[in-house]
Amino acid sequence: MAVFVALGAFLMTLAGGWTAQRVTDRRHLVLGLAGGLMLGVVGLDLLPEALEAAGDEVFGVPEALLLFVAGFLLAHLVERLLAARRAAHGADEHGQRSPQVGLTAAAAMVGHSAMDGVAIGAAFQVGGGMGAAVAMAVIAHDFADGFNTYTLTSLYGNARRRAIAMLVADAVAPVVGAASTLLFTIPEGALGAYLGLFGGVLLYLAAAEILPEAHHEHPARSTLLCTVAGAAFIWLVVGIAE
Repeated sequence: MAVFVALGAFLMTLAGGWTAQRVTDRRHLVLGLAGGLMLGVVGLDLLPEALEAAGDEVFGVPEALLLFVAGFLLAHLVERLLAARRAAHGADEHGQRSPQVGLTAAAAMVGHSAMDGVAIGAAFQVGGGMGAAVAMAVIAHDFADGFNTYTLTSLYGNARRRAIAMLVADAVAPVVGAASTLLFTIPEGALGAYLGLFGGVLLYLAAAEILPEAHHEHPARSTLLCTVAGAAFIWLVVGIAE
Protein backbone atom coordinates (compact mmCIF):
# COMPACT_ATOMS: atom_id res chain seq x y z
CA MET A 1 0.00 0.00 0.00
CA ALA A 2 2.81 2.43 0.87
CA VAL A 3 4.53 1.89 -2.49
CA PHE A 4 1.22 2.27 -4.31
CA VAL A 5 0.53 5.57 -2.54
CA ALA A 6 4.07 6.73 -3.33
CA LEU A 7 3.18 6.44 -7.02
CA GLY A 8 0.84 9.38 -6.42
CA ALA A 9 3.84 11.37 -5.19
CA PHE A 10 5.67 10.32 -8.37
CA LEU A 11 2.94 11.77 -10.58
CA MET A 12 2.59 14.93 -8.48
CA THR A 13 6.33 15.62 -8.68
CA LEU A 14 6.28 15.32 -12.46
CA ALA A 15 3.27 17.65 -12.57
CA GLY A 16 5.19 20.27 -10.58
CA GLY A 17 8.19 20.07 -12.90
CA TRP A 18 5.97 20.22 -15.98
CA THR A 19 4.33 23.37 -14.62
CA ALA A 20 7.73 24.99 -14.06
CA GLN A 21 8.65 24.27 -17.69
CA ARG A 22 5.44 25.61 -19.19
CA VAL A 23 5.58 29.07 -17.63
CA THR A 24 9.09 30.08 -18.70
CA ASP A 25 7.72 33.28 -20.26
CA ARG A 26 6.86 34.39 -16.72
CA ARG A 27 10.19 33.43 -15.20
CA HIS A 28 10.06 36.01 -12.44
CA LEU A 29 6.70 34.63 -11.29
CA VAL A 30 8.05 31.07 -11.37
CA LEU A 31 11.03 32.08 -9.23
CA GLY A 32 8.86 34.08 -6.85
CA LEU A 33 6.55 31.09 -6.37
CA ALA A 34 9.51 28.72 -5.98
CA GLY A 35 11.01 30.98 -3.30
CA GLY A 36 7.74 31.01 -1.37
CA LEU A 37 7.36 27.25 -1.66
CA MET A 38 10.89 26.70 -0.41
CA LEU A 39 10.42 29.14 2.47
CA GLY A 40 7.19 27.38 3.45
CA VAL A 41 8.75 23.92 3.24
CA VAL A 42 11.67 24.99 5.46
CA GLY A 43 9.80 26.98 8.09
CA LEU A 44 6.54 25.07 8.28
CA ASP A 45 7.53 21.50 7.44
CA LEU A 46 11.24 20.65 7.69
CA LEU A 47 12.21 22.57 10.83
CA PRO A 48 9.27 21.42 12.99
CA GLU A 49 9.89 17.80 11.94
CA ALA A 50 13.63 18.15 12.55
CA LEU A 51 13.13 19.63 16.03
CA GLU A 52 10.71 16.86 16.93
CA ALA A 53 12.96 14.06 15.63
CA ALA A 54 16.35 15.34 16.83
CA GLY A 55 15.68 16.24 20.44
CA ASP A 56 19.25 16.41 21.81
CA GLU A 57 20.76 19.76 22.75
CA VAL A 58 24.36 20.96 22.36
CA PHE A 59 25.28 23.81 24.75
CA GLY A 60 21.63 24.65 25.21
CA VAL A 61 20.74 24.69 21.49
CA PRO A 62 18.74 21.90 19.81
CA GLU A 63 20.92 19.79 17.54
CA ALA A 64 18.53 20.31 14.63
CA LEU A 65 18.92 24.10 14.82
CA LEU A 66 22.71 23.85 14.91
CA LEU A 67 22.63 21.68 11.80
CA PHE A 68 20.16 24.10 10.22
CA VAL A 69 22.68 26.95 10.65
CA ALA A 70 25.48 24.62 9.48
CA GLY A 71 23.49 23.81 6.34
CA PHE A 72 22.99 27.50 5.59
CA LEU A 73 26.71 28.24 6.05
CA LEU A 74 27.67 25.15 4.06
CA ALA A 75 25.59 26.28 1.09
CA HIS A 76 27.14 29.76 1.33
CA LEU A 77 30.66 28.32 1.54
CA VAL A 78 30.14 26.03 -1.46
CA GLU A 79 28.79 28.87 -3.58
CA ARG A 80 31.67 31.18 -2.62
CA LEU A 81 34.24 28.49 -3.41
CA LEU A 82 32.65 27.85 -6.79
CA ALA A 83 32.50 31.60 -7.48
CA ALA A 84 36.21 31.94 -6.64
CA ARG A 85 36.96 29.03 -8.95
CA ARG A 86 35.05 30.68 -11.80
CA ALA A 87 36.81 33.99 -11.17
CA ALA A 88 40.20 32.24 -11.30
CA HIS A 89 39.30 30.96 -14.76
CA GLY A 90 38.26 34.41 -15.96
CA ALA A 91 34.49 33.99 -15.57
CA ASP A 92 32.26 36.85 -14.48
CA GLU A 93 31.13 36.03 -10.95
CA HIS A 94 27.96 38.06 -11.26
CA GLY A 95 27.13 37.07 -14.81
CA GLN A 96 27.42 33.32 -14.55
CA ARG A 97 26.07 30.77 -12.13
CA SER A 98 27.71 27.47 -11.38
CA PRO A 99 25.74 24.50 -12.73
CA GLN A 100 27.21 22.37 -9.93
CA VAL A 101 25.32 24.39 -7.32
CA GLY A 102 22.03 23.71 -9.08
CA LEU A 103 22.77 20.01 -9.41
CA THR A 104 23.80 19.77 -5.76
CA ALA A 105 20.64 21.53 -4.63
CA ALA A 106 18.50 19.30 -6.87
CA ALA A 107 20.27 16.23 -5.50
CA ALA A 108 19.36 17.38 -1.98
CA MET A 109 15.74 17.68 -3.13
CA VAL A 110 15.93 14.09 -4.42
CA GLY A 111 17.24 12.97 -1.02
CA HIS A 112 14.41 14.81 0.69
CA SER A 113 11.86 13.13 -1.58
CA ALA A 114 13.34 9.74 -0.72
CA MET A 115 12.84 10.59 2.95
CA ASP A 116 9.23 11.47 2.11
CA GLY A 117 8.81 7.94 0.78
CA VAL A 118 10.35 6.52 3.93
CA ALA A 119 7.91 8.62 5.97
CA ILE A 120 4.98 7.15 4.02
CA GLY A 121 6.19 3.60 4.58
CA ALA A 122 6.85 4.14 8.29
CA ALA A 123 3.43 5.76 8.77
CA PHE A 124 1.66 2.81 7.18
CA GLN A 125 3.54 0.51 9.53
CA VAL A 126 1.96 2.45 12.41
CA GLY A 127 -1.55 2.25 10.96
CA GLY A 128 -3.74 2.96 7.95
CA GLY A 129 -5.05 6.28 9.28
CA MET A 130 -1.57 7.59 10.01
CA GLY A 131 -0.36 6.39 6.63
CA ALA A 132 -3.19 8.15 4.81
CA ALA A 133 -2.54 11.46 6.60
CA VAL A 134 1.20 11.41 5.90
CA ALA A 135 0.63 10.31 2.30
CA MET A 136 -1.76 13.21 1.68
CA ALA A 137 0.78 15.72 2.96
CA VAL A 138 3.65 14.20 0.97
CA ILE A 139 1.69 13.97 -2.28
CA ALA A 140 0.50 17.57 -1.96
CA HIS A 141 3.89 19.10 -1.30
CA ASP A 142 5.68 16.89 -3.85
CA PHE A 143 4.16 19.21 -6.45
CA ALA A 144 6.28 21.93 -4.87
CA ASP A 145 9.30 19.60 -4.78
CA GLY A 146 9.04 18.89 -8.50
CA PHE A 147 8.54 22.58 -9.24
CA ASN A 148 11.58 23.55 -7.17
CA THR A 149 13.81 20.74 -8.48
CA TYR A 150 13.33 21.76 -12.10
CA THR A 151 13.60 25.48 -11.28
CA LEU A 152 16.81 25.11 -9.23
CA THR A 153 18.53 22.94 -11.83
CA SER A 154 17.70 25.20 -14.77
CA LEU A 155 18.30 28.47 -12.87
CA TYR A 156 21.98 27.65 -12.45
CA GLY A 157 22.58 27.18 -16.16
CA ASN A 158 22.13 23.44 -16.53
CA ALA A 159 20.80 22.12 -19.84
CA ARG A 160 17.11 21.23 -20.07
CA ARG A 161 17.89 17.52 -20.29
CA ARG A 162 19.74 17.68 -16.96
CA ALA A 163 16.84 19.50 -15.35
CA ILE A 164 14.44 16.85 -16.65
CA ALA A 165 16.76 14.05 -15.46
CA MET A 166 16.84 15.52 -11.95
CA LEU A 167 13.06 15.94 -12.05
CA VAL A 168 12.58 12.27 -12.95
CA ALA A 169 15.00 11.25 -10.18
CA ASP A 170 13.02 13.38 -7.73
CA ALA A 171 9.79 11.73 -8.87
CA VAL A 172 11.17 8.20 -8.50
CA ALA A 173 12.74 8.88 -5.08
CA PRO A 174 9.52 8.62 -2.97
CA VAL A 175 8.72 5.24 -4.52
CA VAL A 176 12.21 3.98 -3.72
CA GLY A 177 12.00 5.41 -0.21
CA ALA A 178 8.65 3.77 0.46
CA ALA A 179 9.91 0.43 -0.84
CA SER A 180 12.99 0.64 1.39
CA THR A 181 10.84 0.54 4.52
CA LEU A 182 10.18 -3.12 3.71
CA LEU A 183 13.86 -3.75 4.47
CA PHE A 184 14.97 -1.24 7.14
CA THR A 185 14.11 1.98 8.93
CA ILE A 186 16.13 5.15 9.47
CA PRO A 187 16.78 6.10 13.13
CA GLU A 188 14.65 9.06 14.16
CA GLY A 189 17.62 11.09 15.39
CA ALA A 190 19.51 10.71 12.10
CA LEU A 191 16.42 11.71 10.15
CA GLY A 192 16.01 14.85 12.26
CA ALA A 193 19.66 15.79 11.76
CA TYR A 194 19.32 15.42 8.00
CA LEU A 195 16.15 17.52 7.88
CA GLY A 196 17.81 20.31 9.87
CA LEU A 197 20.87 20.38 7.61
CA PHE A 198 18.79 20.25 4.43
CA GLY A 199 16.51 23.00 5.71
CA GLY A 200 19.48 25.35 6.13
CA VAL A 201 20.69 24.67 2.58
CA LEU A 202 17.22 25.21 1.17
CA LEU A 203 16.69 28.48 3.05
CA TYR A 204 19.99 29.84 1.76
CA LEU A 205 19.05 29.06 -1.83
CA ALA A 206 15.63 30.67 -1.39
CA ALA A 207 16.81 33.82 0.40
CA ALA A 208 20.16 34.44 -1.29
CA GLU A 209 19.52 33.16 -4.81
CA ILE A 210 15.93 32.46 -5.85
CA LEU A 211 14.13 35.53 -4.47
CA PRO A 212 16.80 38.12 -5.43
CA GLU A 213 16.80 36.70 -8.95
CA ALA A 214 13.00 36.85 -9.08
CA HIS A 215 12.98 40.57 -8.26
CA HIS A 216 16.09 41.52 -10.23
CA GLU A 217 14.44 42.28 -13.57
CA HIS A 218 10.76 42.34 -12.56
CA PRO A 219 10.32 43.89 -9.09
CA ALA A 220 6.54 43.64 -9.43
CA ARG A 221 3.80 43.09 -6.88
CA SER A 222 2.76 39.96 -8.76
CA THR A 223 6.14 38.38 -7.97
CA LEU A 224 5.73 39.16 -4.27
CA LEU A 225 2.19 37.77 -4.34
CA CYS A 226 3.51 34.54 -5.88
CA THR A 227 6.02 34.25 -3.04
CA VAL A 228 3.31 34.73 -0.42
CA ALA A 229 1.06 32.27 -2.26
CA GLY A 230 3.83 29.64 -2.28
CA ALA A 231 4.36 29.89 1.48
CA ALA A 232 0.59 29.90 2.08
CA PHE A 233 0.18 26.76 -0.02
CA ILE A 234 2.66 24.85 2.15
CA TRP A 235 0.86 26.16 5.26
CA LEU A 236 -2.38 24.78 3.85
CA VAL A 237 -0.78 21.41 3.14
CA VAL A 238 0.71 21.18 6.63
CA GLY A 239 -2.61 22.22 8.21
CA ILE A 240 -4.57 19.58 6.26
CA ALA A 241 -2.06 16.92 7.25
CA GLU A 242 -2.47 17.80 10.92
